[in-house]
Amino acid sequence: MVIKEDQSGDVTFVCTLAPAAKSVYLVGDFNQWNPTTIRMSAGPDGAFRARLRLPPGEHQYKFVADGVWLNDPDAERQVVNSYQALASVVTVR
Repeated sequence: MVIKEDQSGDVTFVCTLAPAAKSVYLVGDFNQWNPTTIRMSAGPDGAFRARLRLPPGEHQYKFVADGVWLNDPDAERQVVNSYQALASVVTVR
């Protein structure tokens, strides 16, 4: 799930897919799909969150929970990326 904060480009990514995970990372075209640079914070509700400032445009992303790559079922849409894998999309206006 993605929560767009305001017109500044701040976006909060929320992963509710793996409440028992030890670690969840956010990956996407904004960090060259590096699975270890944006660690998401665990909340008391079992969801993991990360807040980023992204430039306007479409951004592809996935979650990595304990090494397993996951798509966001609540994303605006899904696309096949340049790695021929399905990726979730968020649009920042």
